[in-house]
Amino acid sequence: QERMPQTPPFAAMFDSSGYSRNLYQSKEDNCGGLYYHDNNLLSGSLEALIQHLVPNIDYYPDRTYIFTFLLSSRLFMHPYELMAKVCHLCIEQQRLSEPGLDKNRIRKIAPKILQLLTEWTETFPYDFRDERMMRNLKELAQRIASGDEMYRKNVQQLLQNLIRKLATVSQYEEVLAKINATSTDRLTVLKTKPQSIQRDIITVCNDPYALAQQLTHIELERLNYIGPEEFVQAFVQKDPLDNDKSCYRDRKKTQNLEAYVEWFNRLSYLVATEICMPVKKKHRARVIEYFIDVARECFNIGNFNSLMAIISGMNMSPVSRLKKTWAKVRTAKFDILEHQMDPSSNFYNYRTALRGATQRSLTAHSNREKIVIPFFSLLIKDIYFLNEGCANRLPNGHVNFEKFWELAKQVSEFMTWKQVECPFERDRKILQYLLTVPVFSDDALYLASYESESPENHIEKDRWKTLR
Repeated sequence: QERMPQTPPFAAMFDSSGYSRNLYQSKEDNCGGLYYHDNNLLSGSLEALIQHLVPNIDYYPDRTYIFTFLLSSRLFMHPYELMAKVCHLCIEQQRLSEPGLDKNRIRKIAPKILQLLTEWTETFPYDFRDERMMRNLKELAQRIASGDEMYRKNVQQLLQNLIRKLATVSQYEEVLAKINATSTDRLTVLKTKPQSIQRDIITVCNDPYALAQQLTHIELERLNYIGPEEFVQAFVQKDPLDNDKSCYRDRKKTQNLEAYVEWFNRLSYLVATEICMPVKKKHRARVIEYFIDVARECFNIGNFNSLMAIISGMNMSPVSRLKKTWAKVRTAKFDILEHQMDPSSNFYNYRTALRGATQRSLTAHSNREKIVIPFFSLLIKDIYFLNEGCANRLPNGHVNFEKFWELAKQVSEFMTWKQVECPFERDRKILQYLLTVPVFSDDALYLASYESESPENHIEKDRWKTLR
């Protein structure tokens, strides 16, 4: 059995100069609707790009091309339409539908087609939550398997892996729904019962380092479930060349990305709630100092998303207005963290720290040093601006592939980060608290804040009256 060219891991797909776009290309420049410059594919007609994805006996597409095209093609067509075309081309060009199939021919092409299907199912498994995708996949896989017994095992393996992956995702989504229901129920309890029975975070976990580790667990788990395509699907627009197609975008397509953004908001509100709840000033100051330590540990771990959520919770106005409380806090450490995450010059300091963490993760010997959890909403914003800043198509109707190399480069860096296994032990009690303890709404935060330190001016006094 011929072996496929081995595909490098995600991190290796990019060399320092950008994309290694010619790993195993054997097609000449500017052929059949594809336009190259210095061996780099810059643009092409949609048809030519699809053709470029399909392997034949002498050719297998470069892996960076497969990832980039599968990622960006959904801006032009549904994945199931692409899958149908790929299957059709494979069957036609390799004459897989003919009754007397040549065993030798099958042995040459089957490993390549299987390899392509493996890359698609492993990198973009969520595409296969669509029945139409599954049908096409099974049909093509059956053709290969029926042509030669030795591929039947490979085909079964591929389908089993995919089905297992999709089952895990469904479980995760059910767990998320349960967690959200629990915290909503608890909030109702919180409103009806006095604050005294509320546990606080320091009683649950008095070690800032342990809390930072458990936050990292939540971050890595949620990061891991985001499909790379969710970044692109978040801003799918109508393709100007398709008059009849309505915008391809349904809620299901970006829900893991949205759940992750919701987690950031929850953590910010949790921090603000924990600070505003204690009645005594010195307790509030202690909670602030505790969270400053947690944030610092997050920074050291490389967990920038939790770090930013904690800082933004401390900067919410119900918290920042507590001047007497802050007067009791040693703020030097907080100032350093704020400086690190300072938004000026397009988050220059944070980007420098992120680069440092990324370098560390590339040379890491342990999972502990591999952790890079980016400040997520900034990552989305960067990808959004990259998408907005360039047209998807060139004036001649070609797909602007240069733009999609850049997009794929950013997303594949994220792919490397999301694959890190969390090295810390799980603490169920702390995780349970972080995920389900009720948090105050904006109004409840202001109310608690005014009750701790009374309103200072007319605006605050009026607001307090309204809230009461």
